[in-house]
Amino acid sequence: MIRRVEPRDVDAVVRLVHELALYERAPEQCHLTAQQLHTALFNPTPALFGHVAEVDGQVVGIALWFLNFSTWDGVHGIYLEDLYVTPDQRGNGLGKMLLETLAQECVAQGYTRLQWWVLNWNEPSIGFYKSLGAIPMDEWTVMRVAEEALQKLGSAL
Repeated sequence: MIRRVEPRDVDAVVRLVHELALYERAPEQCHLTAQQLHTALFNPTPALFGHVAEVDGQVVGIALWFLNFSTWDGVHGIYLEDLYVTPDQRGNGLGKMLLETLAQECVAQGYTRLQWWVLNWNEPSIGFYKSLGAIPMDEWTVMRVAEEALQKLGSAL
């Protein structure tokens, strides 16, 4: 079953985010806490939204997302921050159902895009996404300012 994330799911979602970081070979970079996630999802003006996949009462998959905005289209879209299904539940259609749910949200709200990043080495996921009609945006390069560079840039004025 796919449903919106609820406060009772926070600990399970945090656990799955940390599992995803391990899968993506970067567990030392994941610092998410239950308090941070709860605040982001459930404050009066949430910055984050989410869905969970539940099997036999257990959260086994997540889709965490937020709104972006296309100045060219003039409307919002969904940026999928994290999509993860536990290894024992892969192949059961849960990842596809989570993405279908987000696509339905886009269609219902008049959003024009559902987008996300995927690691270049993650061939199984890339193949899966392509099978759903996703198109790699190879002509774009992701840019990031973080840590010391962010501090330096942020204190330049």
